[in-house]
Amino acid sequence: MSGPQETQAALGSPEDLAFSAYHFAERDGTVHRFEARLIHIGSSPECDLVLDHPTVSRLHARLEFELDGYRVTDLRSKNGLRISGVRVRDGYVQSGTEVLFGEVPLRFGLEGRRVEVQLARETSFDQLIGASSQMREIFALLARVAPSDATILIEGASGTGKELVAEAIHRHSNRRAGPWVVFDCSAVAPDLIESELFGHVRGAFTGAITDRKGVFEAASGGTLFIDEIGELPAELQPKLLRVLESGQVRPVGSTETRETSVRVVAATNRTLAQEVEEGRFRDDLYYRLAVIHVRLPPLSQRPEDIPLLVSHFLQEAGAQDVSVSFETMGRLQLHPWSGNVRELKNYVERAVLLSERGRLETQHLSNRGLDPGDMDTSREDLAFDTQLPFKDAKARLIDAFERRYWTERLEAAQGNVSEAARQGGIHRKSLEYLLKKLDLRTPEDPP
Repeated sequence: MSGPQETQAALGSPEDLAFSAYHFAERDGTVHRFEARLIHIGSSPECDLVLDHPTVSRLHARLEFELDGYRVTDLRSKNGLRISGVRVRDGYVQSGTEVLFGEVPLRFGLEGRRVEVQLARETSFDQLIGASSQMREIFALLARVAPSDATILIEGASGTGKELVAEAIHRHSNRRAGPWVVFDCSAVAPDLIESELFGHVRGAFTGAITDRKGVFEAASGGTLFIDEIGELPAELQPKLLRVLESGQVRPVGSTETRETSVRVVAATNRTLAQEVEEGRFRDDLYYRLAVIHVRLPPLSQRPEDIPLLVSHFLQEAGAQDVSVSFETMGRLQLHPWSGNVRELKNYVERAVLLSERGRLETQHLSNRGLDPGDMDTSREDLAFDTQLPFKDAKARLIDAFERRYWTERLEAAQGNVSEAARQGGIHRKSLEYLLKKLDLRTPEDPP
Protein backbone atom coordinates (compact mmCIF):
# COMPACT_ATOMS: atom_id res chain seq x y z
CA MET A 1 0.00 0.00 0.00
CA SER A 2 1.32 3.41 -0.92
CA GLY A 3 2.01 6.04 1.71
CA PRO A 4 0.05 9.30 2.09
CA GLN A 5 2.43 11.39 -0.03
CA GLU A 6 2.44 8.77 -2.79
CA THR A 7 -1.35 8.59 -2.64
CA GLN A 8 -1.67 12.36 -3.01
CA ALA A 9 0.69 12.34 -5.96
CA ALA A 10 -1.17 9.47 -7.60
CA LEU A 11 -4.46 11.33 -7.33
CA GLY A 12 -3.02 14.38 -9.06
CA SER A 13 -3.64 18.02 -8.28
CA PRO A 14 -7.28 18.80 -7.48
CA GLU A 15 -9.24 21.59 -9.16
CA ASP A 16 -9.61 24.63 -6.89
CA LEU A 17 -12.88 26.56 -6.85
CA ALA A 18 -13.80 29.68 -4.87
CA PHE A 19 -17.25 31.22 -4.57
CA SER A 20 -19.36 33.38 -2.29
CA ALA A 21 -21.63 31.88 0.33
CA TYR A 22 -25.28 32.40 -0.57
CA HIS A 23 -28.82 32.19 0.74
CA PHE A 24 -32.45 31.68 -0.24
CA ALA A 25 -34.94 33.98 1.48
CA GLU A 26 -38.64 33.28 1.94
CA ARG A 27 -41.21 36.04 1.72
CA ASP A 28 -41.86 35.83 5.47
CA GLY A 29 -38.23 36.77 6.14
CA THR A 30 -36.87 33.27 6.84
CA VAL A 31 -33.36 32.96 5.40
CA HIS A 32 -31.61 29.67 4.54
CA ARG A 33 -27.83 30.15 4.31
CA PHE A 34 -25.39 27.82 2.56
CA GLU A 35 -21.67 27.43 2.03
CA ALA A 36 -21.86 24.23 -0.03
CA ARG A 37 -20.91 24.31 -3.68
CA LEU A 38 -23.96 22.16 -4.51
CA ILE A 39 -27.29 21.81 -2.72
CA HIS A 40 -30.54 19.95 -3.46
CA ILE A 41 -33.96 21.49 -2.95
CA GLY A 42 -37.15 19.50 -2.41
CA SER A 43 -39.65 18.09 0.07
CA SER A 44 -37.51 15.06 0.95
CA PRO A 45 -35.76 15.21 4.34
CA GLU A 46 -32.58 14.21 2.48
CA CYS A 47 -32.50 17.57 0.68
CA ASP A 48 -30.28 20.41 1.87
CA LEU A 49 -33.16 22.88 1.59
CA VAL A 50 -36.41 21.19 2.58
CA LEU A 51 -39.62 22.82 1.33
CA ASP A 52 -42.69 21.19 2.87
CA HIS A 53 -45.29 22.18 0.28
CA PRO A 54 -47.60 20.03 -1.86
CA THR A 55 -46.33 21.62 -5.11
CA VAL A 56 -42.69 20.76 -4.34
CA SER A 57 -41.38 17.37 -5.49
CA ARG A 58 -39.25 15.21 -3.23
CA LEU A 59 -36.18 16.01 -5.34
CA HIS A 60 -37.25 19.20 -7.07
CA ALA A 61 -34.09 21.06 -8.11
CA ARG A 62 -30.46 21.62 -7.37
CA LEU A 63 -28.22 24.66 -7.24
CA GLU A 64 -24.57 24.25 -8.18
CA PHE A 65 -21.77 26.76 -8.42
CA GLU A 66 -19.94 26.48 -11.73
CA LEU A 67 -17.24 28.64 -13.27
CA ASP A 68 -20.00 30.60 -15.06
CA GLY A 69 -21.97 31.23 -11.88
CA TYR A 70 -24.77 29.76 -9.78
CA ARG A 71 -26.86 27.35 -11.84
CA VAL A 72 -30.31 26.10 -10.79
CA THR A 73 -31.50 22.90 -12.49
CA ASP A 74 -34.97 21.34 -12.46
CA LEU A 75 -34.76 17.63 -11.56
CA ARG A 76 -37.85 16.46 -13.46
CA SER A 77 -40.11 17.98 -10.85
CA LYS A 78 -43.87 17.72 -11.21
CA ASN A 79 -44.64 21.44 -11.02
CA GLY A 80 -41.51 22.87 -12.54
CA LEU A 81 -39.01 25.65 -11.94
CA ARG A 82 -39.38 29.35 -12.74
CA ILE A 83 -36.61 31.95 -12.72
CA SER A 84 -37.85 35.55 -12.72
CA GLY A 85 -41.26 34.28 -13.78
CA VAL A 86 -40.03 32.23 -16.75
CA ARG A 87 -40.35 28.44 -16.66
CA VAL A 88 -36.97 26.87 -17.40
CA ARG A 89 -35.22 23.51 -17.15
CA ASP A 90 -32.10 25.25 -15.84
CA GLY A 91 -30.62 28.69 -15.66
CA TYR A 92 -28.15 30.93 -13.86
CA VAL A 93 -29.26 33.18 -11.01
CA GLN A 94 -27.83 36.39 -9.66
CA SER A 95 -28.24 38.08 -6.32
CA GLY A 96 -31.82 39.30 -6.05
CA THR A 97 -33.27 36.76 -8.50
CA GLU A 98 -36.59 35.18 -7.47
CA VAL A 99 -36.88 31.45 -8.09
CA LEU A 100 -40.21 29.63 -7.96
CA PHE A 101 -40.03 25.97 -6.90
CA GLY A 102 -43.51 24.71 -7.72
CA GLU A 103 -45.50 27.45 -6.01
CA VAL A 104 -42.87 28.33 -3.39
CA PRO A 105 -41.04 31.61 -4.15
CA LEU A 106 -37.50 32.08 -2.83
CA ARG A 107 -35.14 34.98 -3.45
CA PHE A 108 -31.50 34.12 -4.13
CA GLY A 109 -28.81 36.29 -2.59
CA LEU A 110 -25.05 36.36 -2.10
CA GLU A 111 -23.23 36.68 1.22
CA GLY A 112 -19.89 38.33 1.89
CA ARG A 113 -18.06 35.17 2.93
CA ARG A 114 -15.77 33.40 0.44
CA VAL A 115 -15.74 29.60 0.30
CA GLU A 116 -12.97 27.50 -1.23
CA VAL A 117 -13.42 23.87 -2.31
CA GLN A 118 -11.41 21.32 -4.24
CA LEU A 119 -12.54 18.70 -6.74
CA ALA A 120 -10.42 15.61 -7.40
CA ARG A 121 -9.67 15.08 -11.08
CA GLU A 122 -10.03 11.31 -10.71
CA THR A 123 -13.30 9.37 -10.64
CA SER A 124 -12.30 7.02 -7.83
CA PHE A 125 -10.62 6.96 -4.44
CA ASP A 126 -9.65 3.55 -3.11
CA GLN A 127 -12.83 1.45 -3.60
CA LEU A 128 -15.08 4.50 -3.95
CA ILE A 129 -16.34 5.36 -7.43
CA GLY A 130 -18.01 8.49 -8.78
CA ALA A 131 -17.64 10.99 -11.61
CA SER A 132 -20.13 13.47 -10.13
CA SER A 133 -18.86 16.72 -8.70
CA GLN A 134 -20.25 15.72 -5.28
CA MET A 135 -18.10 12.59 -5.14
CA ARG A 136 -15.00 14.26 -6.58
CA GLU A 137 -15.29 16.90 -3.87
CA ILE A 138 -15.41 14.12 -1.27
CA PHE A 139 -12.43 12.36 -2.86
CA ALA A 140 -10.35 15.55 -2.66
CA LEU A 141 -11.32 15.98 1.00
CA LEU A 142 -10.46 12.37 1.86
CA ALA A 143 -7.07 12.66 0.19
CA ARG A 144 -6.27 15.65 2.41
CA VAL A 145 -7.54 14.34 5.74
CA ALA A 146 -6.76 10.60 5.57
CA PRO A 147 -3.06 10.98 6.53
CA SER A 148 -3.98 12.92 9.69
CA ASP A 149 -5.26 11.54 13.00
CA ALA A 150 -8.34 13.78 12.95
CA THR A 151 -11.62 12.27 14.11
CA ILE A 152 -14.07 12.01 11.21
CA LEU A 153 -17.87 11.84 11.16
CA ILE A 154 -19.49 10.29 8.09
CA GLU A 155 -23.20 10.89 7.54
CA GLY A 156 -25.36 9.37 4.85
CA ALA A 157 -28.36 7.19 4.20
CA SER A 158 -28.11 3.41 4.41
CA GLY A 159 -26.28 1.96 1.44
CA THR A 160 -24.34 5.09 0.45
CA GLY A 161 -20.97 3.53 1.33
CA LYS A 162 -20.07 4.89 4.75
CA GLU A 163 -17.97 1.87 5.72
CA LEU A 164 -16.13 2.00 2.37
CA VAL A 165 -15.22 5.62 3.14
CA ALA A 166 -13.97 4.65 6.59
CA GLU A 167 -11.90 1.78 5.17
CA ALA A 168 -10.41 4.10 2.55
CA ILE A 169 -9.43 6.58 5.27
CA HIS A 170 -7.69 3.82 7.23
CA ARG A 171 -5.85 2.42 4.20
CA HIS A 172 -4.54 5.86 3.23
CA SER A 173 -3.56 6.87 6.76
CA ASN A 174 -0.34 6.60 8.73
CA ARG A 175 -2.08 3.87 10.77
CA ARG A 176 -2.70 1.55 7.80
CA ALA A 177 -0.31 -1.07 9.28
CA GLY A 178 -2.30 -1.08 12.53
CA PRO A 179 -5.60 -2.79 13.37
CA TRP A 180 -8.87 -1.98 11.61
CA VAL A 181 -11.72 -2.59 14.08
CA VAL A 182 -15.45 -2.14 13.40
CA PHE A 183 -18.04 -1.60 16.13
CA ASP A 184 -21.74 -1.27 15.26
CA CYS A 185 -23.75 0.43 18.03
CA SER A 186 -27.01 -0.85 16.57
CA ALA A 187 -25.92 -4.49 16.64
CA VAL A 188 -25.20 -4.71 20.40
CA ALA A 189 -27.68 -4.74 23.27
CA PRO A 190 -27.63 -1.30 24.98
CA ASP A 191 -26.58 -2.78 28.35
CA LEU A 192 -23.53 -4.40 26.73
CA ILE A 193 -22.23 -1.47 24.69
CA GLU A 194 -20.07 -0.04 27.47
CA SER A 195 -18.33 -3.37 27.98
CA GLU A 196 -17.84 -3.85 24.24
CA LEU A 197 -16.35 -0.38 23.87
CA PHE A 198 -14.14 -0.18 26.96
CA GLY A 199 -13.79 -3.80 28.10
CA HIS A 200 -14.47 -5.26 31.55
CA VAL A 201 -12.70 -7.03 34.38
CA ARG A 202 -13.58 -10.35 35.89
CA GLY A 203 -16.63 -10.15 38.15
CA ALA A 204 -17.79 -6.78 36.81
CA PHE A 205 -21.22 -8.26 36.13
CA THR A 206 -22.93 -11.63 35.90
CA GLY A 207 -21.21 -13.65 33.20
CA ALA A 208 -17.93 -11.70 33.32
CA ILE A 209 -15.77 -14.71 34.17
CA THR A 210 -12.54 -13.28 32.69
CA ASP A 211 -11.00 -9.92 31.89
CA ARG A 212 -11.87 -8.76 28.37
CA LYS A 213 -10.49 -5.97 26.21
CA GLY A 214 -12.90 -3.57 24.53
CA VAL A 215 -12.68 -2.36 20.95
CA PHE A 216 -10.70 0.76 21.94
CA GLU A 217 -7.85 -1.38 23.25
CA ALA A 218 -8.20 -3.83 20.37
CA ALA A 219 -7.82 -0.96 17.88
CA SER A 220 -4.84 0.67 19.62
CA GLY A 221 -2.32 1.74 17.00
CA GLY A 222 -4.95 1.63 14.28
CA THR A 223 -8.43 2.84 13.41
CA LEU A 224 -11.72 2.24 15.21
CA PHE A 225 -14.82 2.59 13.04
CA ILE A 226 -17.90 3.23 15.20
CA ASP A 227 -20.94 2.64 13.00
CA GLU A 228 -24.43 3.94 13.81
CA ILE A 229 -23.03 6.33 16.42
CA GLY A 230 -26.49 7.93 16.63
CA GLU A 231 -27.71 4.78 18.42
CA LEU A 232 -25.28 5.29 21.32
CA PRO A 233 -27.28 5.50 24.59
CA ALA A 234 -27.32 8.95 26.21
CA GLU A 235 -25.70 7.70 29.42
CA LEU A 236 -22.65 6.45 27.50
CA GLN A 237 -22.09 9.59 25.44
CA PRO A 238 -20.13 11.47 28.16
CA LYS A 239 -17.98 8.37 28.75
CA LEU A 240 -17.12 8.16 25.04
CA LEU A 241 -16.31 11.87 25.05
CA ARG A 242 -13.85 11.40 27.95
CA VAL A 243 -12.08 8.61 26.09
CA LEU A 244 -11.78 10.72 22.94
CA GLU A 245 -10.41 13.65 24.96
CA SER A 246 -8.01 11.73 27.21
CA GLY A 247 -6.99 8.71 25.15
CA GLN A 248 -7.65 6.55 28.22
CA VAL A 249 -10.27 3.86 28.82
CA ARG A 250 -11.58 2.45 32.09
CA PRO A 251 -12.92 -1.10 31.77
CA VAL A 252 -16.26 -1.82 33.42
CA GLY A 253 -15.66 -2.83 37.04
CA SER A 254 -12.10 -1.47 37.15
CA THR A 255 -10.69 1.50 39.05
CA GLU A 256 -7.69 1.84 36.72
CA THR A 257 -7.42 3.48 33.32
CA ARG A 258 -5.49 2.16 30.34
CA GLU A 259 -3.75 4.15 27.59
CA THR A 260 -4.89 3.75 23.98
CA SER A 261 -3.84 5.32 20.71
CA VAL A 262 -6.81 5.14 18.37
CA ARG A 263 -8.03 7.13 15.39
CA VAL A 264 -11.84 7.19 15.51
CA VAL A 265 -14.04 7.34 12.44
CA ALA A 266 -17.78 7.40 13.23
CA ALA A 267 -20.79 7.01 10.95
CA THR A 268 -24.54 7.45 11.15
CA ASN A 269 -27.58 7.48 8.86
CA ARG A 270 -29.05 10.21 11.02
CA THR A 271 -28.37 13.95 10.89
CA LEU A 272 -26.53 14.40 14.17
CA ALA A 273 -26.85 18.20 14.18
CA GLN A 274 -30.62 17.73 14.24
CA GLU A 275 -30.27 15.08 16.93
CA VAL A 276 -28.35 17.64 18.99
CA GLU A 277 -31.05 20.28 18.48
CA GLU A 278 -33.72 17.82 19.63
CA GLY A 279 -31.71 16.85 22.72
CA ARG A 280 -30.97 13.24 21.77
CA PHE A 281 -27.23 13.68 21.25
CA ARG A 282 -24.68 15.69 23.25
CA ASP A 283 -23.43 18.76 21.44
CA ASP A 284 -19.90 18.48 22.90
CA LEU A 285 -19.58 14.87 21.67
CA TYR A 286 -20.93 15.87 18.26
CA TYR A 287 -18.32 18.61 17.84
CA ARG A 288 -15.58 16.25 19.02
CA LEU A 289 -16.60 13.63 16.46
CA ALA A 290 -17.17 16.05 13.58
CA VAL A 291 -13.67 17.53 13.44
CA ILE A 292 -13.96 16.53 9.79
CA HIS A 293 -17.49 16.08 8.47
CA VAL A 294 -18.19 13.95 5.37
CA ARG A 295 -21.76 13.90 4.06
CA LEU A 296 -22.43 11.19 1.44
CA PRO A 297 -25.18 12.09 -1.03
CA PRO A 298 -27.92 9.56 -1.82
CA LEU A 299 -27.61 7.91 -5.23
CA SER A 300 -30.74 9.69 -6.45
CA GLN A 301 -28.81 12.98 -6.19
CA ARG A 302 -25.96 11.80 -8.40
CA PRO A 303 -27.53 9.87 -11.33
CA GLU A 304 -24.51 10.69 -13.50
CA ASP A 305 -22.56 8.17 -11.41
CA ILE A 306 -24.89 5.26 -12.22
CA PRO A 307 -23.32 4.26 -15.60
CA LEU A 308 -19.89 4.12 -13.96
CA LEU A 309 -21.20 2.08 -11.02
CA VAL A 310 -23.13 -0.33 -13.25
CA SER A 311 -20.01 -0.93 -15.33
CA HIS A 312 -18.00 -1.57 -12.16
CA PHE A 313 -20.55 -4.00 -10.73
CA LEU A 314 -20.77 -5.86 -14.05
CA GLN A 315 -17.00 -6.25 -13.98
CA GLU A 316 -17.12 -7.49 -10.38
CA ALA A 317 -19.75 -10.03 -11.42
CA GLY A 318 -17.56 -11.22 -14.29
CA ALA A 319 -20.18 -10.02 -16.78
CA GLN A 320 -18.27 -7.40 -18.75
CA ASP A 321 -19.89 -8.68 -21.97
CA VAL A 322 -23.43 -7.99 -20.72
CA SER A 323 -24.76 -4.95 -22.57
CA VAL A 324 -26.89 -2.17 -21.12
CA SER A 325 -29.16 -0.34 -23.56
CA PHE A 326 -29.57 3.43 -23.54
CA GLU A 327 -33.22 2.99 -22.50
CA THR A 328 -32.32 0.66 -19.61
CA MET A 329 -29.62 3.02 -18.36
CA GLY A 330 -32.08 5.90 -18.55
CA ARG A 331 -34.58 4.03 -16.40
CA LEU A 332 -31.88 3.18 -13.89
CA GLN A 333 -30.90 6.83 -13.66
CA LEU A 334 -34.51 7.85 -13.02
CA HIS A 335 -35.10 5.24 -10.31
CA PRO A 336 -35.07 6.68 -6.74
CA TRP A 337 -32.79 3.91 -5.32
CA SER A 338 -33.92 4.13 -1.70
CA GLY A 339 -31.26 1.53 -0.87
CA ASN A 340 -28.63 3.61 -2.69
CA VAL A 341 -25.43 2.01 -4.03
CA ARG A 342 -26.05 -1.23 -2.12
CA GLU A 343 -29.42 -1.60 -3.80
CA LEU A 344 -27.94 -0.87 -7.23
CA LYS A 345 -25.25 -3.52 -6.67
CA ASN A 346 -27.88 -6.08 -5.62
CA TYR A 347 -29.92 -5.22 -8.71
CA VAL A 348 -26.97 -5.69 -11.08
CA GLU A 349 -26.00 -9.03 -9.51
CA ARG A 350 -29.58 -10.30 -9.78
CA ALA A 351 -30.17 -8.92 -13.27
CA VAL A 352 -26.99 -10.59 -14.55
CA LEU A 353 -28.26 -13.96 -13.35
CA LEU A 354 -31.62 -13.37 -15.05
CA SER A 355 -30.34 -11.66 -18.19
CA GLU A 356 -31.15 -13.07 -21.60
CA ARG A 357 -29.28 -12.56 -24.86
CA GLY A 358 -26.48 -10.86 -22.95
CA ARG A 359 -28.57 -7.78 -22.06
CA LEU A 360 -29.26 -6.17 -18.70
CA GLU A 361 -32.98 -5.44 -18.43
CA THR A 362 -35.06 -3.79 -15.74
CA GLN A 363 -38.05 -6.03 -16.42
CA HIS A 364 -36.43 -8.78 -14.34
CA LEU A 365 -36.91 -6.71 -11.21
CA SER A 366 -40.29 -5.12 -11.89
CA ASN A 367 -41.52 -6.35 -8.50
CA ARG A 368 -38.81 -4.19 -6.93
CA GLY A 369 -40.52 -1.08 -8.29
CA LEU A 370 -37.94 0.28 -10.71
CA ASP A 371 -40.75 2.44 -12.05
CA PRO A 372 -43.98 3.43 -10.28
CA GLY A 373 -45.87 1.68 -13.05
CA ASP A 374 -44.00 -1.55 -12.38
CA MET A 375 -45.63 -2.01 -8.99
CA ASP A 376 -48.21 -4.79 -8.89
CA THR A 377 -50.78 -3.33 -6.53
CA SER A 378 -53.25 -6.16 -7.08
CA ARG A 379 -51.22 -8.74 -5.21
CA GLU A 380 -52.69 -10.30 -2.08
CA ASP A 381 -49.45 -9.78 -0.19
CA LEU A 382 -46.60 -7.29 -0.23
CA ALA A 383 -43.34 -9.08 -0.96
CA PHE A 384 -40.06 -7.90 0.53
CA ASP A 385 -36.42 -8.61 -0.25
CA THR A 386 -34.56 -10.41 2.55
CA GLN A 387 -31.26 -9.71 0.79
CA LEU A 388 -31.59 -6.04 1.73
CA PRO A 389 -30.64 -4.70 5.19
CA PHE A 390 -33.59 -4.54 7.59
CA LYS A 391 -34.00 -0.76 7.36
CA ASP A 392 -34.00 -0.79 3.56
CA ALA A 393 -36.41 -3.73 3.34
CA LYS A 394 -38.73 -2.05 5.84
CA ALA A 395 -38.69 1.26 3.95
CA ARG A 396 -39.44 -0.51 0.66
CA LEU A 397 -42.29 -2.48 2.22
CA ILE A 398 -43.81 0.70 3.68
CA ASP A 399 -43.54 2.39 0.29
CA ALA A 400 -45.32 -0.56 -1.37
CA PHE A 401 -48.04 -0.54 1.31
CA GLU A 402 -48.65 3.20 0.92
CA ARG A 403 -48.78 2.87 -2.88
CA ARG A 404 -51.29 0.01 -2.77
CA TYR A 405 -53.42 1.57 -0.02
CA TRP A 406 -53.85 4.95 -1.73
CA THR A 407 -54.24 3.45 -5.19
CA GLU A 408 -57.23 1.48 -3.94
CA ARG A 409 -58.57 4.45 -1.94
CA LEU A 410 -58.45 6.67 -5.04
CA GLU A 411 -60.12 4.01 -7.15
CA ALA A 412 -62.91 3.71 -4.57
CA ALA A 413 -63.29 7.51 -4.55
CA GLN A 414 -63.26 7.60 -8.37
CA GLY A 415 -60.15 9.78 -8.32
CA ASN A 416 -61.56 12.38 -5.92
CA VAL A 417 -58.60 13.32 -3.70
CA SER A 418 -60.72 15.04 -1.03
CA GLU A 419 -62.99 12.01 -0.73
CA ALA A 420 -60.03 9.59 -0.61
CA ALA A 421 -58.45 11.71 2.14
CA ARG A 422 -61.73 11.72 4.10
CA GLN A 423 -62.05 7.93 3.78
CA GLY A 424 -58.42 7.49 4.82
CA GLY A 425 -58.81 9.80 7.81
CA ILE A 426 -56.10 12.31 6.84
CA HIS A 427 -56.03 15.94 5.68
CA ARG A 428 -56.23 16.55 1.93
CA LYS A 429 -52.88 18.41 1.96
CA SER A 430 -51.25 15.41 3.64
CA LEU A 431 -52.65 13.11 0.95
CA GLU A 432 -51.46 15.45 -1.79
CA TYR A 433 -47.98 15.24 -0.28
CA LEU A 434 -48.13 11.42 -0.17
CA LEU A 435 -49.35 11.20 -3.77
CA LYS A 436 -46.48 13.41 -4.86
CA LYS A 437 -43.99 11.32 -2.90
CA LEU A 438 -45.37 8.11 -4.42
CA ASP A 439 -45.69 9.72 -7.87
CA LEU A 440 -49.33 8.63 -8.13
CA ARG A 441 -51.34 10.67 -10.63
CA THR A 442 -55.05 11.45 -10.34
CA PRO A 443 -57.65 12.83 -12.79
CA GLU A 444 -57.20 16.19 -11.03
CA ASP A 445 -53.55 16.36 -12.14
CA PRO A 446 -52.72 18.29 -15.30
CA PRO A 447 -51.54 16.09 -18.21
